[in-house]
Parts: sequence; C-alpha cells; structure tokens
Amino acid sequence: MEHALHCFNELGVESTTIDVIKARCETSVGAIYHHFGNKEGILSALFFAAQDDQRLHLAQSLAISNSLRDVVSAIISSYLDWVVENPEWAKFLYQARASVAKGPFKEELNDRNLKGFREIRAKLLSFENETTDIVQSFELLPSLIIGPSENYCRAWLADRVQTSPLDYREEFSESAWRSLQR
Repeated sequence: MEHALHCFNELGVESTTIDVIKARCETSVGAIYHHFGNKEGILSALFFAAQDDQRLHLAQSLAISNSLRDVVSAIISSYLDWVVENPEWAKFLYQARASVAKGPFKEELNDRNLKGFREIRAKLLSFENETTDIVQSFELLPSLIIGPSENYCRAWLADRVQTSPLDYREEFSESAWRSLQR
C-alpha cells in the first residue's frame, strides 16, 4: 500500500495504473487483483486507511474536550497535527477524494462520512447549555470549523506557503470559534 500511495502522489490518480503499481511493488498483477480487485480497490483501501487514521486522531482529541470551545480547538488541532505528521497521506486524501466519491466505493464513503459527522455532532451537542450561542445549522459547522485550516494545509502541502500549519494553530482555533458565534 505504501508503494501504491507513492505512485498516486507522484503520478496522480488518473495516471497511476495497475502496471505502474505492479512495477513499483515488484509483485504480480494477479496478487494486486486478488487483494484489491482493481485500481479503484487500491485507491479506496488507501483512502479509507488514511481517513480512519485521521478520525482516530480526532477521536482521541475529542475524548478529552471539556467544553464546546475545547471541541472546536480539538478539531482544528487534531487536523493540523495529523496533516503535519502525515503529509503524504494528507496529499493523497486531497487528490483522491473526488475519485473515491465518484467510484464504486462512493456509498461506503458516504456512510463513513455520515458516521463521522454524526460523531462530531453528538460531541458538539453534549454541551447543550453552550450550543444555543452558536450557529444552529449543523450542516454548516464542519465548513466553518475546518475550512480555513484545510485551505491553508492544502497550500502548505503544495509548497505555496512555507510556514507550518502548526504555527497558526491558535489563529485557526480562534477564527473557527468566532465564526460559530451568532
């Protein structure tokens, strides 16, 4: 999987073929098809592995959150930490998302995303006394919370900005918190 990850990151999702992966892994086409079925199987297996790791990191941060503001900060911090610790995986997630969303594993992706959204929503609602002071559209919350951080991380991974996202952790957290206020 690591070799396939590098192939996708170096050549792009469209240009990476089973033959390219086979050559990089020094394995047979049969072995690849046996384990993954096809290119989309490899792509989705990598995507879900990265997504699961990122969500585990988030869950650990959310578990120790004691207020709504802590939850917002945990979402930002866990995201920034994960991207900086796993830049190759993060690049892959950004570039592969559209292909997975349009491919044969789109229902699984939708189910996983819905489950993740419900978990975050439940954590936010666990601070009922605080939620009346924030934007009430839960559909909007993920974009308000993570949007700017995600945009910056994309730029950082593409070498369009040089400063580590971790250096702006407080600014992103404060900005996200302010964006939620009614």
